Amino acid sequence: MDFYVFLGTVAATFFTLLGTIFYMIYGKFRVQETIITTSSSPPTSPQSSLSCNQKHDVFPSFHGADVRKSFLSHILKEFKRKGIDTFIDNNIERSKSIGPELIEAIKGSKIAVVLLSKDYASSSWCLNELVEIMKCRKMLDQTVMTIFYEVDPTDVKKQTGDFGKVFKKTCMGKTNAVSRKWIEALSEVATIAGEHSINWDTEAAMIEKISTDISNKLNNSTPLRDFDGLVGMGAHMEKLELLLCLDSCEVRMIGIWGPPGIGKTTIVRFLYNQLSSSFELSIFMENIKTMHTILASSDDYSAKLILQRQFLSKILDHKDIEIPHLRVLQERLYNKKVLVVLDDVDQSVQLDALAKETRWFGPRSRILITTQDRKLLKAHRINNIYKVDLPNSDDALQIFCMYAFGQKTPYDGFYKLARKVTWLVGNFPLGLRVVGSYFREMSKQEWRKEIPRLRARLDGKIESVLKFSYDALCDEDKDLFLHIACFFNHESIEKLEDFLGKTFLDIAQRFHVLAEKSLISINSNFVEMHDSLAQLGKEIVRKQSVREPGQRQFLVDARDISEVLADDTAGGRSVIGIYLDLHRNDDVFNISEKAFEGMSNLQFLRVKNFGNLFPAIVCLPHCLTYISRKLRLLDWMYFPMTCFPSKFNPEFLVELNMWGSKLEKLWEEIQPLRNLKRMDLFSSKNLKELPDLSSATNLEVLNLNGCSSLVELPFSIGNATKLLKLELSGCSSLLELPSSIGNAINLQTIDFSHCENLVELPSSIGNATNLKELDLSCCSSLKELPSSIGNCTNLKKLHLICCSSLKELPSSIGNCTNLKELHLTCCSSLIKLPSSIGNAINLEKLILAGCESLVELPSFIGKATNLKILNLGYLSCLVELPSFIGNLHKLSELRLRGCKKLQVLPTNINLEFLNELDLTDCILLKTFPVISTNIKRLHLRGTQIEEVPSSLRSWPRLEDLQMLYSENLSEF
Repeated sequence: MDFYVFLGTVAATFFTLLGTIFYMIYGKFRVQETIITTSSSPPTSPQSSLSCNQKHDVFPSFHGADVRKSFLSHILKEFKRKGIDTFIDNNIERSKSIGPELIEAIKGSKIAVVLLSKDYASSSWCLNELVEIMKCRKMLDQTVMTIFYEVDPTDVKKQTGDFGKVFKKTCMGKTNAVSRKWIEALSEVATIAGEHSINWDTEAAMIEKISTDISNKLNNSTPLRDFDGLVGMGAHMEKLELLLCLDSCEVRMIGIWGPPGIGKTTIVRFLYNQLSSSFELSIFMENIKTMHTILASSDDYSAKLILQRQFLSKILDHKDIEIPHLRVLQERLYNKKVLVVLDDVDQSVQLDALAKETRWFGPRSRILITTQDRKLLKAHRINNIYKVDLPNSDDALQIFCMYAFGQKTPYDGFYKLARKVTWLVGNFPLGLRVVGSYFREMSKQEWRKEIPRLRARLDGKIESVLKFSYDALCDEDKDLFLHIACFFNHESIEKLEDFLGKTFLDIAQRFHVLAEKSLISINSNFVEMHDSLAQLGKEIVRKQSVREPGQRQFLVDARDISEVLADDTAGGRSVIGIYLDLHRNDDVFNISEKAFEGMSNLQFLRVKNFGNLFPAIVCLPHCLTYISRKLRLLDWMYFPMTCFPSKFNPEFLVELNMWGSKLEKLWEEIQPLRNLKRMDLFSSKNLKELPDLSSATNLEVLNLNGCSSLVELPFSIGNATKLLKLELSGCSSLLELPSSIGNAINLQTIDFSHCENLVELPSSIGNATNLKELDLSCCSSLKELPSSIGNCTNLKKLHLICCSSLKELPSSIGNCTNLKELHLTCCSSLIKLPSSIGNAINLEKLILAGCESLVELPSFIGKATNLKILNLGYLSCLVELPSFIGNLHKLSELRLRGCKKLQVLPTNINLEFLNELDLTDCILLKTFPVISTNIKRLHLRGTQIEEVPSSLRSWPRLEDLQMLYSENLSEF
């Protein structure tokens, strides 16, 4: 935590004090619901932060005789190469005590790096430096990083071994007070997780890791400039401080409510940036509404599970977290002080999934929810509500100027013009932003020419303000705007280029123009348009033909679409896109068999039905006779036909998505598929065969998950040489794979999980040398892997969970030297593992839980020095954990749950990076393990352990201790 955070904490404390005084004075007037508005407040500039006096990035503390000419010189050179400014004390005369110049240098550095070597404690200078560094860590939240160079952290902590002998010698003749300070500093610094030289094969690799870590910390600690141009944040923060009551121990939920485009997300993002460092855990979940719309194909329970998985994965920084039930979120966070922002919530199910009750979170937690729906907040019993109103006229002028001039004030001579435009636009932030971008870089004469046109067009409504900017676009940019507004909002740049690249010349430049005009934003390679702008685009299209919707460019309203598709002649050549969302439509939806015959220019067809009631909603008495050959995107959930129309020609098709369809086959004859990139037939349970894919030479993704009637893949799949991802999970009727699959040499991900009848893989699978992930979980008939698997040298993840017929792995698996995850849970017939796996030096995760036939624990585990997760649960062969477990210095999770014969753990299990040790139901285990005090999660239920260390309560990182109470259990 750096000095900037300290200043932020001071500011937060100041506002908290103001809030406390306010409540003391006005407490008796408080009501059940607190609603604070912003419109009546005078303009307030944001708080100015104190200037920072940090002069250096890094202060290194070291014993020169040990490291100056070797390790230190190399690491300082790497710091310099990475642009890390390091304090050097060459001109300071060393003595027994450190002077004010050095103390200021320590305080003036963002990070202190303590390089502990064998003779570090021989220098009282070094020890006094260390005492000062620990003071700065405590008082100024200075970041301290440790390097244990040829010295054991335990010796540093306890002052034992050679390190202890040197230290005792230094203490001779010193007062008890001085020695005690040194001991406390050494004990504290030794508990800070750092790099240990014995864990590294080369110093170069170690130095690269350390310098990269420091560079990343410096990047994260640099004050954000993202919010420098924001206006009125000070007033918002003052009022929100009163609602947050940061000094209160209670858990508080605060609603931030207002219309779209008024700045709710901007306000809460600014607040999050100010406060997040003061919380134990924090998360900003944006676009909840959009995310839940995507998930709504699942039932409520499944959608909640998915939302919780995404939430916990992000807040705990745990990518592959498993969420078996909905209590996991509460169980993991009930004792944590967290800051949670849920942005753009529009349904109660979203709140029920992520923040149903305050008791889900630890004391002092704060949960902020932005929404347009005040009733939703009230229904969730959220009474602390901040209503965001329009900014006052001075703030509105500043917002406009930021986009028109790039600063908060107008250029000389532009003040009256800027004030006039701001008055015409009104105080709506989104409108000010859009119109300000329109006037950017115009001359004064151009302003005077445009203002009368602006005045003539505006009617006081936000729609007219936004449309003014739209009208100024060229025809091609207008067309792209409407495509995004009606069909492709929140779509990836990659897909938009695939769908529209042949329609718009230099589409990348078109995106740039719209972004410059503030009509779209591009975040993480996704195009996003504000809801108000998207609604404007849909209204523009509606007005193309108010009374005859079949003559519009896009159809997006369910009632209009119903009218057009029920009539054989209603749809015309003008229609290029239909987006039918049946999510909240309970009416019967009738489609005529000739509904699409008049729409020969239809390019994009998307039918979304979020639920399993599709057949009951859509009524299609007969098969469709025609679908446009110009289609580029066909996305129809629960498509009711068993086959496409006989005349269907997918020549221009880029993406085919038919989730949950009733298709038994796609089409009869060989079709031109050269433009097809993605085919997704997820859960089309009646699908028996795929068409000939000879011409699908650009196919990149093929998803057949859940196609349980599919018997085989066509041999022509080998022509899909650009295929990157092949998913066949749940294809339970699939017996074998064609040998031609080896021609798809660019495959990176293959999922054959739950293919229960799949007996073997073709040896040609070894040709997929770019393969990174292979999942064969629950292939219960699979007896072996081909030896050619060793050719897949880029393989990183191999999952063989519940492959109950698998008896052994080929020795060639050792050639997969980049393997990081090997998952063999419940491979009940597996007798042994080849020793060659020891060659997989990059292995980080090994799961052997439930391999009940395993004769012995593989000795190669001791060589897997990069292993981070080791799960040996329910191994009947495990009586004593081998001593080589102590070689796994990077191990963070060790799970031995259900090892009923395990009696003894080795004494060298004291692994400094071990975060989790699970000994649940190790029923013969009696002795408390000798483990690192840095552990976070310790599970001892079902053991016979009756005594735990008295210091257990003071272990600094322990957050989850599970053990059953016993009368014989010693108190701690």
